[in-house]
Amino acid sequence: MERDDSWDGCMPLAAPVLAAGDVLTAYLDGVGAICGLAMEFAGDDWNAQTPCPEWRAADLAGHLRCIADDYHEYLDDAPVSRLSRLMATGVHQETIARKLARQNAAELAVLPDVRPEQHIAAFAASARRYRARLAPLMRLPHHSYRGRVITVAGMAGLACVEWHLHAWDLARTLGHDYRPADPESVLAGWLAGIPQVPVPAAGDPWQAVLLASGRFPG
Repeated sequence: MERDDSWDGCMPLAAPVLAAGDVLTAYLDGVGAICGLAMEFAGDDWNAQTPCPEWRAADLAGHLRCIADDYHEYLDDAPVSRLSRLMATGVHQETIARKLARQNAAELAVLPDVRPEQHIAAFAASARRYRARLAPLMRLPHHSYRGRVITVAGMAGLACVEWHLHAWDLARTLGHDYRPADPESVLAGWLAGIPQVPVPAAGDPWQAVLLASGRFPG
């Protein structure tokens, strides 16, 4: 199949890969990677700036806890969740990103004042509970955007991408590089979960995901 200037030509392959369970395995790999990297942080390491300009490592730990809980809420209320209502407006992706950033900031502000390691532990427990809920729900609609239905499987793919990207953020904060064990499945998660955001033809699937997310490998 001929490919143009993005990976979108691979789109028809994404759903079978998700159905085969590869993305769900990669999802748990992402959770495990975050937990492993968090164990390398000590003391003032949590105050270090991450590749996300607005967050220190401690803030990222809190964000992970918040977003894992948000995924449960979105699944509970699908397909009429607050995320579903936002996506159904069809506004530009940058507008959605700004609204979600404000939501993230509000959630971080009311988190309990505990150590970052406790936020990571709460994240891991919540994220693994979410994975355990998915199997019978994968084909159900989760939300839609500009007429395109994103299933629960697609949202699981998006969560998989988020975990691996934030694992990369933590690794870079420590001065390490990070690469998922199955980058093809992470890319498939992107294509199924956020198909409206183009993926550059970087040749390497993980490099493509990093670039599409606004991160700069190297």
